[in-house]
Amino acid sequence: MSIPKRAAIGLAATVTALIMTACSSNGSSGSSNGSTGGAASTTTTSGAQAAPSTAAADWSRNPDQTSTALKAGLPMLGSEMLQVHYHAHLDVIVDGKTVTVPQYIGIDENAQTITALHTHDTSGVMHIESAKDTPFKLGQFFTEWGQPLSATQVGPVAIGGTEALHVIVNGKEITGDPAQYVLKAHDEIAVWVGAKGQTPQVPSSYNFPPGL
Repeated sequence: MSIPKRAAIGLAATVTALIMTACSSNGSSGSSNGSTGGAASTTTTSGAQAAPSTAAADWSRNPDQTSTALKAGLPMLGSEMLQVHYHAHLDVIVDGKTVTVPQYIGIDENAQTITALHTHDTSGVMHIESAKDTPFKLGQFFTEWGQPLSATQVGPVAIGGTEALHVIVNGKEITGDPAQYVLKAHDEIAVWVGAKGQTPQVPSSYNFPPGL
């Protein structure tokens, strides 16, 4: 069985078991998947995948994931390592449009290998599954994706002139090089690009499914 299928089946089984346990114990349904924000934040429809950007810019995943993983300093592995296991969520919003975070970032389907930092679907959930508790950075994830991340470039979008970049984590803006941000468990990370002077409308948290 392939790495993507094996990982997806295992994840689905875990989530299903936890949901059934929660329902039998208290008779109520679990939290739905989706981004939630405060008074100045947007929300996504419960259980919906991120809507793709209609912009002409190319946000596609580099198909040569072994090459991009090497650039990111992340070794390809023959299986997932779960000694260290947590998740963070990424939203990318450009000029009011949500960019889809591709599935299988960090997974080489042909070679059947996987990095410690990867995605299984287009929900924006980043999986960190490592044998060691080492820091993983937002820039490494973008490098695996095949997209740049810096103060002057986000994916195919150049920052400058009338455009501004804001990186907001759990409702608070971070400063400095966005690529150096170290991922933490249950982070909600919003990478926002829009007009200078505009107030970003982004989620401040994410409802992770049970088991994540």
